[in-house]
Formats: sequence, C-alpha cells, structure tokens
Amino acid sequence: MTRPSSMEVAIDLGCGPGYQTLALSDLGYKNVLALDTSQALLDELSKTIESRSIKAILADLRTFPRLVTEGGVDAIVCMGDTLTHLESQNDVSRLLEDTYRALRSDGRLALTFRDFSTELTGTDRFIPVRSDDQRIMLCALLYEPEHVVVNDLVYLLSDHGWELHKSSYRKLRLSPSWVAAEMCRLGFSVEIDASINQMQTIVARKC
Repeated sequence: MTRPSSMEVAIDLGCGPGYQTLALSDLGYKNVLALDTSQALLDELSKTIESRSIKAILADLRTFPRLVTEGGVDAIVCMGDTLTHLESQNDVSRLLEDTYRALRSDGRLALTFRDFSTELTGTDRFIPVRSDDQRIMLCALLYEPEHVVVNDLVYLLSDHGWELHKSSYRKLRLSPSWVAAEMCRLGFSVEIDASINQMQTIVARKC
C-alpha cells in the first residue's frame, strides 16, 4: 500500500497471530487495532507487541465499527483467508460497506482470499497440503451453490501407527470480480486485483 502522509489508525481484521498487525505498526501506523475470535492467537500476538502501540481485541471482525470513529481510519486489512469464513455474501457486502464508512478519504482497504468460485471436479477435489515423516495432511472439497465444504484429513504418526484426525468446515465461494464490483459500487477505486501465491489480492482506495 502507498504510504499516506498521515498514518494514525490501522485495523487488522481477523489478525491471527499478528503478522500483518506487526507489519502495519512497523510501517509507521501510530495505533493498530487487531481483532480476532481466537484468544490463543491473540495471546501469541501479545507476546510480540513489545513497545508497539497495538491493541489486541477478542471480537468478531464484523463488530469493528463500534471501536472506531467513522471516517477516522487510515488503513484496514483483512488477510489470509479470513473473508471466506463469513457466513454469506451479504455479510461480505456489509463488511465492505462498514470499511468504506470507517476509512478516511484516500484511506486504503487490502483484502486477500482464496478463489473457490470455479468448481474443481473428480480427483482435482483432493488437494495435498503437507507431508513429512510424522504427518500427512490433505483436504477434500465438496461444492455447494454458495459455499465449499473443506474436509481436512490429517494422518499423524504415533507409537501405535498412523492415526487419522478429521475436521470439516464451510467457506464462501467468493468471485474476485464480484468482490471488486461491490467495492466499486461503494465508491472504492480498485488499485490492485491480482492472484498472488494462490491468493486473490485486492487493494482499493476510498475516493
């Protein structure tokens, strides 16, 4: 993102352990709010804050407007695959609208998310994630009209041999063109819209 002349407030939505949070602070933002629903991840962030002006907040990212003054935020980021964990496209639309209202004129919004809009078929639905001598992880994708069900299968080597651990969760099938169009509808000017390292990256400026 282009460095603005005044760098007061930045927000990291779905901050996790705080990789982007720390980067925003190190870029020069004077106050950084970091929101996540996992206390364990916020605890990881808290261990690395040191003297930085960062506030780690246990909260749903959709509640962030309660914490800021409308038009008083310089930058907002929502990175990783956080956006696809929202429940519906309406939730995404509301979040984008809230970010637009929160940002000052010329403020920036940066998003990354996985593009599940194109349905994989056959054996392409089975994706290897990681493997070593202690762990084998893959996921199987099951497509629904608006969501994809991600089924994680993890084999862990124990004293008793390989043990299977399973989990399942839904993610939104967000089309990058739809997200960009929503941002433009609200009044953003999209500056970057590209696939980078298998993640869709969109950076926009509030006009």
